[in-house]
Amino acid sequence: MAQHDQDHGRALRAIGQAASADLADTPATSRWVKSGTTRLHVLDYGGPGVPVVILPGITGPAVTMDFVARELTDLVRPLVVDVRGRGLSDGGGTYSLEEYAEDTEAVVTGLGLARPVLLGHSMGARIAAVTAVRGKVPLGGTVLADPPMSGPGRGPYPTTLDTFLGQLRQAQRGTDADEVAASWPRWPRREQELRARWLASCAEEAIVATHRGFETEDFFDWWPSVPGPTALLYGADSPVVTAAGAEEARRLLPSAAFAAVPDAGHMIFWDNPAAALAALRDALRPMLG
Repeated sequence: MAQHDQDHGRALRAIGQAASADLADTPATSRWVKSGTTRLHVLDYGGPGVPVVILPGITGPAVTMDFVARELTDLVRPLVVDVRGRGLSDGGGTYSLEEYAEDTEAVVTGLGLARPVLLGHSMGARIAAVTAVRGKVPLGGTVLADPPMSGPGRGPYPTTLDTFLGQLRQAQRGTDADEVAASWPRWPRREQELRARWLASCAEEAIVATHRGFETEDFFDWWPSVPGPTALLYGADSPVVTAAGAEEARRLLPSAAFAAVPDAGHMIFWDNPAAALAALRDALRPMLG
């Protein structure tokens, strides 16, 4: 197994040969930008369309959203970010929402993207919201997919830190798609395989700090100020965006577009790919003018 980096002396991250080979099957070009001293890796799918910067979740290296990006290339120019501490990007720092937003701004400016749309899932949805509110880079809009609505006084994030770390330990010792399927039985087989090969590229400190942020940083501190156009997609069966959470979001930002993805939990694109991608395309179209 090939070493990746040591995250400033912390636990070793690793990417195996099979994982590296996944990039050869990905119809994207690797691009690199710097956010301060942090090197960030981005998969750029190219094309003349409006850039859409895709920000994955807490344990989602960029390649794990390849199946989403591929389905958008006729409509936009997708670019998927290895968020710091995941995939090929450097780790280190505080892993706060503000720092993640600074990284996103660095991607936009470093790659010369003109008014991109931000698409974030879970952690990435929170990052997209904060980046939009900060207003440091011009955006064409935001699509937030099932953002964690936990926070101070709102109860814990539904998936425990121990669960995430248990899955990370499996990946570090070597796992396979069958073992991943025990946790994510509904996922397409290729996505189970990618998770098995790439989860070990995630830094434990990044997972721990981000999970802590799910319960100490309140999404609703930012959401009412997210500029339009914005859309919020959520799983109809999601424990992360509950019916009450979706209603609060509507009340606090009535100008936003909302769509519930049927027969899907928090992992909307994995649980019901066809319906989630259709909802995503509908959300994106008004932002591409």
